[in-house]
Amino acid sequence: MNAYIPICQFKPYVELRSRIIDVKGTKRSVIINEEDAQRIGVGLNDRVRVSSDSKSYTCIVETTRTLVPKGVIGIYRDLSEELGVKDGETVSVQYEQTPLSVDLIRKKVKGDKLSDSEIKEIVRDLVNNELSDLEVAEFVFAVNFMGLDMDEIRSLTQAMVESGERLQLQGFTVDKHSIGGVPGNKVTLLIVPTVALTELYIPKTSSSAITSPSGTADTMSVLANVKFSLSEIKSIVEKTHGCIVWGGTLNLAPADDYLIKIENPLRLNPRGLMMASVMAKKLAVGAKVVVLDLPVGRGTKLNDLSEAEKLAKDFYELGRSLGVTVRSGITYGGQPIGRAVGPALEAREALMALINPSQASMSLLSKSASLAGLLLEASGIVQKGLGYEAAIDSMMKGKSYLKMKEIIEAQGGNPNVKPDDLPVGTYRHVIKSETDGYVTLIDNDAIVEIARAAGAPADRGAGVLLYQKQGYKVNKGDPLLEIYAERSSKLSDAVNVAERRNPVVVEGMLLKVYPPA
Repeated sequence: MNAYIPICQFKPYVELRSRIIDVKGTKRSVIINEEDAQRIGVGLNDRVRVSSDSKSYTCIVETTRTLVPKGVIGIYRDLSEELGVKDGETVSVQYEQTPLSVDLIRKKVKGDKLSDSEIKEIVRDLVNNELSDLEVAEFVFAVNFMGLDMDEIRSLTQAMVESGERLQLQGFTVDKHSIGGVPGNKVTLLIVPTVALTELYIPKTSSSAITSPSGTADTMSVLANVKFSLSEIKSIVEKTHGCIVWGGTLNLAPADDYLIKIENPLRLNPRGLMMASVMAKKLAVGAKVVVLDLPVGRGTKLNDLSEAEKLAKDFYELGRSLGVTVRSGITYGGQPIGRAVGPALEAREALMALINPSQASMSLLSKSASLAGLLLEASGIVQKGLGYEAAIDSMMKGKSYLKMKEIIEAQGGNPNVKPDDLPVGTYRHVIKSETDGYVTLIDNDAIVEIARAAGAPADRGAGVLLYQKQGYKVNKGDPLLEIYAERSSKLSDAVNVAERRNPVVVEGMLLKVYPPA
């Protein structure tokens, strides 16, 4: 006897001929002619299930009157590869219900608390491309304005970790992370080799810059390869105890990557999402101890010391609930770290500091040793209070440099590379002081804007080199900073920004006369 199947289970479908659109999309989207969309019963941002002979995916609908004709479906290149569909082949298309996670997002919009299972539902649909960009943006806005409590942040962190792969290492693994906001923050290139000198493992996965002139991965890419598989990273770390690699292709907590793609153009970084993002990536590499760099100062993400202390406390509590020891270093971020901003310039400065630490910028050396020392203390390698001395001793004696050479070689770079070997932009412009006085301000935002206008980070040789720092005495005509670019047009753009933004403020002791003469 045939089983009874309710008629409501049958969904209308149409067969459409595929037209491959040579565009790589961030979501599984398809383009359907409006007449076909009406037949299927869908509109813009609704969902359809697209099925080939071997695979089937839920896709977000985009509609058109002219881009594809009736009877044809536009399929973006990456989706066509997933489906195994070639141009002109037929696929079946049918209506698909809106997932439950959309209702859960709207629940958060109202300010309601989400349960552990509800957060996992949202993350699962996020990773499976079940949500449109608008729906993800709705979630980001909801978290930004309604917030997440600690239970929700912990659930989101765990769901993010479970959404991807993990790095499995046999040794005791530690990690560090900066929440960003300070240009020239190349300290990771000194911290990783210093910590890797011990029995600790420090697999540092970093991002490329999005709004800054250079991310850690951009800077390291000047010295060595940064793109590896998880198995290759494991091999490198087991050999050298440390690495500095790009995390973009590793599938570590991929839900976080999807959220970041939406957050960046919105210029939003909700605290709950940021905390879950940081901890998920650290858990994914197996870190048992994490040290956070929380810069405070003009132009940073944290307004004052009290705000930084609150964030440090929240991170500590989140780490404790997840079995991770978290220590935060609240650092000065009122001006760039060291003097160089931009991938090649920063790589040169970091390498110079490792080779000749006695001549290095004190802001770079001190911050690197302080954060490395916190990792050594929190991991039990040295006693509390002795971490800085242990780290600075390794740097000053050249041990950190020798370990960095090992890491560079393990990542396919030249271990004997010298700072002068690293090419920087040949188009240059020096900005000089127009008066005698003291440097009273280095504008972080202006430095970032100038370096990016010069071409950084895409042009690795572009950036800014500071000759003076805050508090320095200068005379009229002294150089304040030098702009580097790989193209004359970019140098011109950067100079125009510098003239408009006044990145280095020099003032005399007499600030103003009243009444004016």
